[in-house]
Amino acid sequence: MTNWIDTVMVLIILSNLMLLGSSRLAACIRIVASQGIILGLLPLLAHEGGIDGHVVLLAAWSVTLKGVAFPWLLTRAMRDASVRREVEPFVGYTTSLLAGCAALAVSLWAGNRLPLPFAIQNSSLTVAVALFTIMTGLFVIVSRRKAVNQVLGYLVLENGIYMYGVAFVQKSPLLVELGVLLDVFVAVFVMGIMIFHINREFDHIDTDQLSILKE
Repeated sequence: MTNWIDTVMVLIILSNLMLLGSSRLAACIRIVASQGIILGLLPLLAHEGGIDGHVVLLAAWSVTLKGVAFPWLLTRAMRDASVRREVEPFVGYTTSLLAGCAALAVSLWAGNRLPLPFAIQNSSLTVAVALFTIMTGLFVIVSRRKAVNQVLGYLVLENGIYMYGVAFVQKSPLLVELGVLLDVFVAVFVMGIMIFHINREFDHIDTDQLSILKE
């Protein structure tokens, strides 16, 4: 089981780096969808002892939302907005990858030093990758112009927070976990509508252009 969790952590790290280095929105959506599916299955691997209905329900719900529903909504929003690439981000892709490598190093250093309330399997690695995922999401939000990419950054940020919850899945109430996922679902749905209307009215979805709007 430990080897499987190590493999999942490596895949999450690679998906974060691929997201930082990709300009094609369709590819970014697929990367985040794959990350969502991987994280959806993580509770089944991280749960110690027998797998109960709580863990199975959490995994199924996560895979459905993170791996299917969110990517479908974002793909529709991308097509409605007629945008395919992030051409001129605030931070270039090479610089983004270098920043990602630096964030990974900091996360691995911090993951080995943060005190945990109780011992969990692969705790330091799980915490480090969760930190790296949160940093990646925040970086994408502030370094990209397209609203679709910013929504993807928000989802990656939530994925990092979700990883902490998975690490403590035996201690976390199911209602709290479902509540977080429902909030994200509503946020993505509303953002998709906003992207569509912004593009219809102003022929672009560059968020920096919205600063010129006047009453």
